[in-house]
Amino acid sequence: MQKGWPLHTNRWDILGSILWLAVIAMLAFGADRSDFHVFSLGVGVLFAGYFWVLTRRSESWPFYLGVAVLARLILLFAEPWLSDDIFRFIWDGHLWQAGINPFTALPSAYAEQGFSVPGLNAELYEQLNSAEYFTIYPPIPQGTFWLSVWLFPDSIQGATLVQRLGLLAAEVATIIWLLPKTLRLWGLSPSRTLLYALNPLVILEIVGNIHHEGYVVFFMVLALYGFRQKKWIGGGLALAGAVCAKLLPLMFAPFLWRRAGFKNGMILFTAMGLAILLAFWPLYDPAFFHGFRNSIDLYFRRFEFNASIFYIIRWIGFELRGYDIIRTVGPELAKVVLIAILALAALERRPRWANLPGRMLAAITIYLALATTVHPWYLTLPIFLCCFTRFRFPVVWSVLIMGTYINYSYPEYRENMAVVAIEYVVVYSVLLWEIVRRYRGKESWLLPKGETLPDC
Repeated sequence: MQKGWPLHTNRWDILGSILWLAVIAMLAFGADRSDFHVFSLGVGVLFAGYFWVLTRRSESWPFYLGVAVLARLILLFAEPWLSDDIFRFIWDGHLWQAGINPFTALPSAYAEQGFSVPGLNAELYEQLNSAEYFTIYPPIPQGTFWLSVWLFPDSIQGATLVQRLGLLAAEVATIIWLLPKTLRLWGLSPSRTLLYALNPLVILEIVGNIHHEGYVVFFMVLALYGFRQKKWIGGGLALAGAVCAKLLPLMFAPFLWRRAGFKNGMILFTAMGLAILLAFWPLYDPAFFHGFRNSIDLYFRRFEFNASIFYIIRWIGFELRGYDIIRTVGPELAKVVLIAILALAALERRPRWANLPGRMLAAITIYLALATTVHPWYLTLPIFLCCFTRFRFPVVWSVLIMGTYINYSYPEYRENMAVVAIEYVVVYSVLLWEIVRRYRGKESWLLPKGETLPDC
């Protein structure tokens, strides 16, 4: 295994990379999610280049990490064009700047009061996609909201740039430093970093459209590095950072206790728990728990997008009862996810640090399979985890899920169920095929030539 940073490139590497980066720029500055023909063509070219790089020999991987960084730099000054969440980020930032906890009231309440808070106005309010919902963002994103508005109180572009810079720093640290280093601890080639670093979905959704999964991945890599080095406090603090960026990594906690042992597990979970409590302390307010619980409850009872198993259950509900049964089924599916993950952890035969990423990938796959909402950027964490495993279905999924942006190309937004059906038929078929290959002891079908995979 190569341990240095050799730079083996030829003119095709360079010319192909220039074209690839030009397509990134075209999508960022010249495309729109409503123009699905242009969007799908650009994304198709990006994924074609991505797969071409992944299936080549790995000598030029440092060069392509540089290309991945350049791709993210190109996006710094573009407007977010696939998501309008930025306006809610700025809204929350202005509330913090005014000394108001954003979890205490709905945006519509401030509209009814005539936008008495500095920075809040009708123009910003009209661009919110969640005016009737409490905010749901944990401490780390909230901190970036405050910082961006503190630095640029009157500029949406300036505040957007600050939030992008934070994600860019996390992403660059992950792909240049942390992920290659951690892969080596697993006995894997650092060239596997390209699975995450060059993935077009990751690039476009994280830095391009400001989704905080970039912080989650950064802290998760840091946690894996700490656990493998038996640095229990550091690993616990890193996992707490991931939870404070997005609550989802809490689902990985059940897999840690048996691996760490009782004494080390106490140290790990104490460090993690205290760090989470300290980070959430500035958010505490008598109304915080109501607002936060309300947001989570609404997520499971009202939000529906690109689901798989839930959509089948919903169809059965319409046939039997004549209405959408999400209000009852959504929370029940969340309970099933919890029980399944706890059972997966309890029934492990050989819990080892080496196979921890595989268990994490199984857990988040269960969650996404039963979720009522699966946005494209939700795949960021599975794509990262597959760097440590034989499985590549998240990579295939990342291609297919971009097809859901066709929903915005219609005169009135609607979900194209044919696209959803094709997506999940293909993804679950690839997953089943990979499981069969795994138990037959075959290597991953998407590895650089000449690389073998240790038994993780």
